[in-house]
Formats: sequence, C-alpha cells, structure tokens
Amino acid sequence: MVKGREGERVRLYVPGTILGYKRSKSNQYPNTSLVQIQGVNTKEEVAWYCGKRMAYIYKAKTKKNGSLYRCTWGKVVRPHGNTGIVRAKFKTNLPPKTMGLEKMVADNKNSGISFPGIFASSAFAASFAEVCTIPLDTAKVRLQLQKKSIAGEALPKYRGLLGTVATIGREEGLAALWKGVVPGLHRQCVYGGLRIGLYDPVKNFYCGGEVVGDVPLSKKILAALTTGALGISVANPTDLVKVRLQAEGKLPPGVPRRYTGSLNAYSTIVKQEGVRALWTGIGPNIARNAIINAAELASYDQVKETILKIPGFTDNVVTHLFAGLGAGFFAVCIGSPVDVVKSRMMGDSSAYKSTLDCFVKTLKNDGPLAFYKGFIPNFGRLGSWNVIMFLTLEQAKKFVKKLESS
Repeated sequence: MVKGREGERVRLYVPGTILGYKRSKSNQYPNTSLVQIQGVNTKEEVAWYCGKRMAYIYKAKTKKNGSLYRCTWGKVVRPHGNTGIVRAKFKTNLPPKTMGLEKMVADNKNSGISFPGIFASSAFAASFAEVCTIPLDTAKVRLQLQKKSIAGEALPKYRGLLGTVATIGREEGLAALWKGVVPGLHRQCVYGGLRIGLYDPVKNFYCGGEVVGDVPLSKKILAALTTGALGISVANPTDLVKVRLQAEGKLPPGVPRRYTGSLNAYSTIVKQEGVRALWTGIGPNIARNAIINAAELASYDQVKETILKIPGFTDNVVTHLFAGLGAGFFAVCIGSPVDVVKSRMMGDSSAYKSTLDCFVKTLKNDGPLAFYKGFIPNFGRLGSWNVIMFLTLEQAKKFVKKLESS
C-alpha cells in the first residue's frame, strides 16, 4: 500500500523502451542501456525517476524455480540529453535481443489520470480534430452518396476530393463545407470520449490486470472493437443527424430544407419517424466504428512501437505524426466498405430494407469499387484527423495531469 493513498488504486510501474547505448565506435555495454520511459519527454520529468529501480522481464526457454520468466534488476542512473531519455545500469548483462523492447520501470506514484480526465482529454482532442477536418468529411459523404452515372446521362456532379470541395464551395458557399459540425461535435464528445477513454480499462480487463511484457496485439484489437461498438451505440443519433445535414446539397428555389439545424433535425426525426429512427443504420455503424476504432488504436500502438525500435526515434511529435498517418491508412483500407454502406443507409434509409440489402444493391448497381468511393478524401480526412487528434490528446492529457496533481 502506498502511503497517503489508502483505498486508492495506484499503478506501480510504467513501461519503457530499450534504446541501446553506444559511445563513439565502441560496442554497447552489456549491462547498460538507454531507456525511453513512456510519457516522459523532458529533462525535468526525468528527475523524479533518477535512482528508481528498473526491471527487465523476459521469457526464457527453460524453467527455473518452476517459472519460464526471468527478471534482471537495475536502476536509473542519470538523464541522457533533454528529451526524457534515461541511462540505466543493470546488475547483470542484458540478453542480446533486448533492443527496442518495452520493459517495466518501477513507479510507486500514480502516473496516470482519472477516467473523467481521460474522457475530457479524449473528447476535446476528438472535437478539435473534427473541426479541422470536417470539410473533407463533407466531401467524402457527398462522393459516397453519389450514384454511378449511366450511359447517356449527365456526368457525376462531384469528381475527386478537390473537385467536390470546389463544387460545394462554389454552389453553396464555404460555410456548407462545415455542415453537420454541431452534431459532429456532439458525436465526438460522446463517442470520442468513450472509445478512447475506455480503451485502457477494457484492455486491462481483457488482460486480467496483470501483463508481463508487451500487451498482445489480439488484446488491443479486442479492446478497441469493444469500445468502438459501445461508444457508437450511445452516439448513433448524433452520427445520423450529421450525415443527413451533410447530405443536403443546394436545393432549387422555393424548396425548403428538411432541417433548419441540428436540434431541429433531432426533433423532426423523432416526430416524423419515431425515436427508433435515431438508431437508423446502427448495424453497419457499429461494424464500421468498431472496425475503424480497432484499426486506428491497435495500429497506432503497433506502428508507434515499431518506430520506437528504430535508432534515433523517441516518443515525440515526429513519432506521433507517422503513427497517426499509419493508423488513418489502415482504418480507411479496412473500414471503407462498411463506411459507404453506413453513409447510404443514413442518407436515404427508405431505399434499403436492411444492411445486407444496401450492400447487395450497391454491389449490383455500382460495382465493387463503389465500396471505396471517396477513398482519397476519406484517407485525407482520417489521416489528418488521427494526426491532429493524437497530437492534441497527448498535450491535453499532460495538461489534465498537471491539474489533477495540483
């Protein structure tokens, strides 16, 4: 039990990444290594860890005292540079295959933040990314809802990302590119806060609370699938209103709009279609958001972990940039088909009987490539969205952590 924190759950370790150690042309000292402690980025933050114990835990091929696991103890000797890296010295030589692996650093202060703090940080980061990238999302929705042109008919109205943005801006005004921003912010406050805020608790639940070494990729994927499905089950009405507002283009003179705003859209849908209509498209939306959430969060973890194994890379803005782009790319590749089906069902639910019917009709009428309509704007949006969101999230968590510690 930690003094002064009776009855409170306290994390007793933080992970770190072995970076290795070289000076001039000499080989790495076998019992010394540079370590990047997770969440520590400045020399000032490193000061607390100086002298703290460090454990390198690994799995051996043969059992010793009834266990395959070995533990090599060491301690943090001093800071290395000004980027949060420390130099650690171990009692015995490290095994040869330690470079880039995550290890546990002893830490008997609460280095995390509360769930309300994580929820608020996640909601703020997701909302900020939404405001910055919603013009690309509006272009994506218009491209996905556009039907394939038939021979003899006019060419499609929207052609490509820049063409779609230019057409909307020219015909409807620049403000039209931010259509659906209010329900979009509603969505991110609820969905973004839940899916990211619950990710670590759910991951720990699936791991049983105790993990030696790295968390398996399968557990990360399962946790992200769960939080994505739970989050969008609550936030589906906000997604529906956002898509319907974005789907409305320029109307002929005298034709009234379906909705005057986001609040009017909620009330009109309930009056005309019933409360259950707010969960229209819940099936493909759960599938889409669970899959994309798994692709984003799990791939972000893996890409970041891989980058940190490359000599010279640390847990900084550059690493977050590449990891965010990788997360966005995987999310679009995996989630585009269900994203198209979701947008079509929410945009015009009367045209389809079910999710399967929408999928079959889209495949039959528009061909398999229709499931990747708007791929470039979708990647442009999700790629930039992930970069902005993760960079903002890291800073927001630091700010909330300072507030809670004070």
